[in-house]
Amino acid sequence: MTAPRRALVLVDVQNTYFDGPLAIQYPPRDTSLSNITRIIDHAEANGIPVAVVQHTLPAGAPVFAEGSPAWDLHPHVAERVTRRWKSVRKSVGSVFGGTDLAEWLRSQDVDTVTLVGYMTNNCDLASAAGAEELGFDVEIISDATGAIHLANAAGKASAEDVHNTLMALFNSNFAAVATTDAWIEATAAGAGLDKDNLVNSAIEGRNAFGA
Repeated sequence: MTAPRRALVLVDVQNTYFDGPLAIQYPPRDTSLSNITRIIDHAEANGIPVAVVQHTLPAGAPVFAEGSPAWDLHPHVAERVTRRWKSVRKSVGSVFGGTDLAEWLRSQDVDTVTLVGYMTNNCDLASAAGAEELGFDVEIISDATGAIHLANAAGKASAEDVHNTLMALFNSNFAAVATTDAWIEATAAGAGLDKDNLVNSAIEGRNAFGA
């Protein structure tokens, strides 16, 4: 198997996800942030290209208002940014929507995108799905991402249920799912990550839950 040509994409690791109504609930945000910084440091030490993405809305918006403290990158990420990194601002869920990220990735000969950051249930999901039609393989790091509790007219789900359900969904089609430790081990070895497929996942699902 040819070694993946990876890039690390930091999805919206911004202060708004650490305080207020969008604060990440699961996995614990301190845990995911610690793993994000480990992954950044490993990528930098091993020559893996890095892109940093910020969700950006106009000044005065209730969330992600450009230039506001909540819009800023978390300090643990901000202190690691270098001139080598690709900086991206977006206004929709997918990191590819309305940005030149795909072109930059191709200019770096990247074929595999590693997603870390927030939220599992919104921008990570949109980005993983968006990568499929662009021809990129995707990896998503389960303990370096995070979800929030959700409740609306359609129902409710805890952040843990949301996150774990989406990890199973990702691994059935859109992305290979791995822990931080497993990703670091794979990248150090120049190896890919295994991903299941929808048919096998459906069969295993029927075995687990019945027809």
